[in-house]
Amino acid sequence: MLSAFSKFSIYALAAIAGACISTPSFAEYKDNYVGDMQTYIAVYEDTLVHLARKHGLGFVEVRAANPTLDPWIPGAGAKIILPKRHLLPDAKREGLVINLPEMRIYGFLNGNNAPFTYPLGIGREGLGTPIGKTTIVRKKEKPTWRPTRRMRDEDPKLKAVVPPGPDNPLGTHALYLGWPTYAIHGTTKPYGIGRRVSSGCIRMYPENIIKLFEQVPIGTKVNVINQPVKVAWIGNELYLEAHPEMGQAINMEENGTTKHKKISDEQLALINDKAGRYSHLLNWPRIRTAMRERNGYPVRIAKYFDDIIQKESGDTAKIKTTADNSSL
Repeated sequence: MLSAFSKFSIYALAAIAGACISTPSFAEYKDNYVGDMQTYIAVYEDTLVHLARKHGLGFVEVRAANPTLDPWIPGAGAKIILPKRHLLPDAKREGLVINLPEMRIYGFLNGNNAPFTYPLGIGREGLGTPIGKTTIVRKKEKPTWRPTRRMRDEDPKLKAVVPPGPDNPLGTHALYLGWPTYAIHGTTKPYGIGRRVSSGCIRMYPENIIKLFEQVPIGTKVNVINQPVKVAWIGNELYLEAHPEMGQAINMEENGTTKHKKISDEQLALINDKAGRYSHLLNWPRIRTAMRERNGYPVRIAKYFDDIIQKESGDTAKIKTTADNSSL
């Protein structure tokens, strides 16, 4: 039989062990969006790439939202849209969700609170970031970079091992994925965030990777998806958010436009399914414009009012649905 002191010691050790275990708190956030749209009046020295970093956005996000502006000289007094409202991806709300077309990560680790979200740089064409599910298997502050054989073949000047420091392209922190050679990490080239520029890894602004490193425990689930089009209800209003598809991102970056593609059957089904019994209220001219322009922020495509009409008997209610197309 254990003495009272022994029992106390066991309970104390168990309590300490329990306190040391980090268990992710999966989100129960109920809204379908985070953030709010903002506008900014430019001063002479502003550029879109600098404004993107200042406001927690990626370059292509800001370029797509302001396609008529010169990204390098928008001009003093120019009204710049900051696309800071994001519909949440259509994925299970747990761990980290990375949506490649919008080049953005969502962290569902805040319980009932809104997920955190940061812009990303992702794999360039031919070296794309993989799609699928994995986990965070290791975290490293001041990581060492070991270029792959392909990288060293392309650039024979690369060292086999690059120690931590200002020349290390992994930046100051790295979160290693269950996929060999892939990680979420910082960068020494922050103006590549919001662009397809990496060899497949996921880059973040130096200030953001530090935050993510502190927020995400080892073992966190990671879900990498490809959803250029998102549709969701906010109250009684239905919104569509269309981003450039993976193959369109370069054109958007360079020209502020994308080659128009016909709305696919899958996308039509998504819009109608999300509209549900209100599909007859969809504003198709606005939908076609949003799908053509790919501005990357939510656009309202339907709104309804439910008027409760009591039958003469008074014991049954009938719902009459009317549209608000005048303001769509």
